[in-house]
Amino acid sequence: MNKVYTNAAAAIADIPDGATLMLGGFGLNGIPENSIAALVKAGITNLTCISNNAGVDDFGLGLLLKTKQIKKMISSYVGENAEFERQLLSGELAVDLVPQGTLATRIQMAGMGIPAFFTPAGVGTEIAAGKETRVFNNKTYLMEHALHADFAIIKAWKGDTMGNLVFRKTTRNFSTSMAKAGNITIAEVEELVQPGEIDPDDVHVSGVYVHRIFKGENYEKRIERRTVSIDHRR
Repeated sequence: MNKVYTNAAAAIADIPDGATLMLGGFGLNGIPENSIAALVKAGITNLTCISNNAGVDDFGLGLLLKTKQIKKMISSYVGENAEFERQLLSGELAVDLVPQGTLATRIQMAGMGIPAFFTPAGVGTEIAAGKETRVFNNKTYLMEHALHADFAIIKAWKGDTMGNLVFRKTTRNFSTSMAKAGNITIAEVEELVQPGEIDPDDVHVSGVYVHRIFKGENYEKRIERRTVSIDHRR
């Protein structure tokens, strides 16, 4: 099975209107920049996007929001995007806000084949509306369902042509779980190598979970909010 695609446009070419997508990254860290740009150019609409964040106005998922290609966002952190706020308040965009730990676990459970789990997060809030609750050891828990997607789109530092992936530091974030929760997983990588060039002990996502892979280019790797410390030794 050949998993290698020429570029992002080829890898996402069959994603239809109305698809549910998972997109890796945390804030702007480790997002699939090339794939997002290709989705914008392809003009695919009515997307449901599952992501930790909604990007910023001119980068990341903010590009798809700007062109109104997203009909629904399922996210945990959306505070950096003014267009997201505008569309939400105007009723143009459907939004499910999910506690971050719950979002991560719902994705993990999908990859593990576990349909639902119980969590204390959200009990007594609007998040609990309409959800089953159960008491364990005198504490109330919500039942949350696993979260699947038609396509999981992630970005790794290095991959081989069999789809084995290596991430650098915090770029692992949601991506390793999302790779296992999509019906089709698309990975873009900074470096594409041949099988055997990655030490098996270094593999973070096994190639069995990855269906398509391509070498990306021209990564900006923006920092959402740059924070530096003051050197008090001076």
